[in-house]
Amino acid sequence: MKNSQKTDAEQTQKNKFPHGNKLGKQFQPGVSGNFNGRPRLTKITESLREQVAREHPEMPEKTIADVVAQTLVTMALSGDLAAIRELLDRTEGKPKQAIDLDVSVQDWRSIASGAGLTEEEFIDESKLYVAELEASLLRE
Repeated sequence: MKNSQKTDAEQTQKNKFPHGNKLGKQFQPGVSGNFNGRPRLTKITESLREQVAREHPEMPEKTIADVVAQTLVTMALSGDLAAIRELLDRTEGKPKQAIDLDVSVQDWRSIASGAGLTEEEFIDESKLYVAELEASLLRE
């Protein structure tokens, strides 16, 4: 018998964890190991999906989603930049944004003392800066 012609029993045995191996039993039953997995849908998202899945009142052969998609394509073809951007974001994915970072090595404590701030004040100012930066990125 060739190596590629193993019996079903041999193949099944090969794919099992060895006796005593704890790797295959990391999580208790009912506990997910993917804590940051796909988020649950919100009620508004569920409702919107139900609404757009309904048939269009004037065109029963199409769903509301079909008509909205066709409207978006028509607007994009007429040169509407917002529609073009939305269409590309939905079909190709949003483009990655480059972030320019200054990676010069300097201890943040010396920056804080040079600015006349305590370590706590510097940390608080940094948190505010990061929050403002995140908000500006979300607005784009």
